[in-house]
Amino acid sequence: MARDDESAAGSAVEPDDEALEENVGHRFDRLPATAAERRVDGRATREEVVDYFADRFGIPAETFDEYTFWEKGAGKIWIYAGEAPSPIEIEAIGMTCLRTRQEHWKPTTDFVQRFGRHATDCVIELSREEARAFTDGQDQELEWDGDWGYLIVAHEIGEELEPLGVGLYVHGELQSVVPKGRQRSVSDRR
Repeated sequence: MARDDESAAGSAVEPDDEALEENVGHRFDRLPATAAERRVDGRATREEVVDYFADRFGIPAETFDEYTFWEKGAGKIWIYAGEAPSPIEIEAIGMTCLRTRQEHWKPTTDFVQRFGRHATDCVIELSREEARAFTDGQDQELEWDGDWGYLIVAHEIGEELEPLGVGLYVHGELQSVVPKGRQRSVSDRR
């Protein structure tokens, strides 16, 4: 029995133009390239995301040339190494990289551990003991002469500075925002 092309392709239904102008919590939508292409109020653009990483952390814009950015829900931005149709209703695409639609944008631990090596700004280097406390989820009073806000927290391992995660620095205190499920108590094994 012959089937027409629509049946053979499955039952994917393209949303109408009006549906594309809404944020849908269970659907991934590719970020528009620029504000001029924005169709959903409040949605970040690719340009804004790349500029944020460049301006805040000194990560070169070209680092993201091979990646696409997506929003699922209100302000949860994902980064994906490749192309996919937009919109798309799937559980995950790539990894979460940024939380927007709040007062201060917050990079994710996964993003920092993957891309933090490219950062030249807002990177706080911790000593061995400070790094242990940070990964254990402890807040610490520390001196920092850079910008307040979210920082990339790093520690020298071997001869390389390795990003551990995201910290929030305010009023002389580095707050560990390592997710509870990823916090680790590291003992001193020499």
